[in-house]
Amino acid sequence: MIDRSPAAIPQIPSRPARATATITDARVIVTCPGRNFVTLKITTADGTCGLGDATLNGREMAVVAYLEAHILPLLIGRDAHRIEDMWQFLYRGAYWRGGPVGMTAIAAVDVALWDIKAKIAGLPLYQLLGGACRDGVTVYGHANGSTIEETVAEALRYRDLGYRAIRLQSGVPGLKSTYGVSRDKMFYEPADADLPTENVWSTERYMTTVPALFDAAREALGRDIHLLHDVHHRLTPIEAGRLGKDLEPYRPFWLEDAVPAENQAAFRTIRQHTTTPLAVGEIFSSIWDCKTLIEEGLIDFVRATVVHAGGITHLRRIASLADLHHVRTGCHGATDLSPVTMAAALHFGMSIPNFGLQEYMRHTPETDAVFPHDYAFRDGMLHPGDAPGLGVDLDETLAATHPYSRAYLPVNRLEDGTLFNW
Repeated sequence: MIDRSPAAIPQIPSRPARATATITDARVIVTCPGRNFVTLKITTADGTCGLGDATLNGREMAVVAYLEAHILPLLIGRDAHRIEDMWQFLYRGAYWRGGPVGMTAIAAVDVALWDIKAKIAGLPLYQLLGGACRDGVTVYGHANGSTIEETVAEALRYRDLGYRAIRLQSGVPGLKSTYGVSRDKMFYEPADADLPTENVWSTERYMTTVPALFDAAREALGRDIHLLHDVHHRLTPIEAGRLGKDLEPYRPFWLEDAVPAENQAAFRTIRQHTTTPLAVGEIFSSIWDCKTLIEEGLIDFVRATVVHAGGITHLRRIASLADLHHVRTGCHGATDLSPVTMAAALHFGMSIPNFGLQEYMRHTPETDAVFPHDYAFRDGMLHPGDAPGLGVDLDETLAATHPYSRAYLPVNRLEDGTLFNW
């Protein structure tokens, strides 16, 4: 006879209580060590802190207001480990979804929570994202000059620094200023005035300059260095197709932001006229901004960034969709993104199968002092380091010595005075 008494039935060991990391504090820190940065710092009951970048260049205080008035009250008392649930809560729960301000705020929370989770695990973040897919993250630098000769000289300098990929931006004869050309070659900052600077633009002058720039660069650098160029949303689709075709003999790695991307169908026209690889997305805030571009194979690189596209959680979705359609990543990495975002981009780039290239504009020594970090540049690649979490800290005492200073991005006008895309 089988004994079915309670004492005879094997007992399943009880599970230990699920570990939580209750959020007890969340603060926004604004600092300006040469340029403005907005940082979210989240702290849990055990004292673990996570950092998230919330910088939106030229509109920084809009994100500060959104965070302080609408996001921070929702965080206190919640479990920092529930990252996906928190993302959905902040996105779906707002009803008014998307947009650069809202998605930048969500990104700050998301990255800070990933930072906390990895610190509690005692691992660099990329290990929690699936581990390393590569030895390091290949990056490109920015060579620029007022003339083609000056730009090529800068490109040679970047090559000698160890870069394997270099973006080329040159002044245009007849125009007093041009996007991407700066006095300080290492630390370009376009947000340059208390009120917007007005620049003058001519597509006709520009279209004759870029092929000459690539011709000179290939002559000097050979074929072993990847060369890139940023149009910065200034052409029509047929103009972009013509420029891409003109550049084909020089095998550019990509032509970036050839046209404004609000109308994703515009890239169909470009694709019909050139085989030059196309990259776009630094101002995307959602997977919906690039869905058609990816699914129809209209681009080769999606440049959405952690801080403006809803954080690591949402950027992983974009990368997964892109991977299905042979599209690689090329995340934005200009100096308006703090070292917190640069570190997040590196951990993200280490962990995905379809990484392409990472932009890397070096921060100033003042910024690096405020945001000490573990990542480092070697042999044309950035390495995220082995510190738990993101590997970035924030010196709040030093940050407080650099108060916010309003700075706008420039605007463009055509030679006849018409306001145009900057």
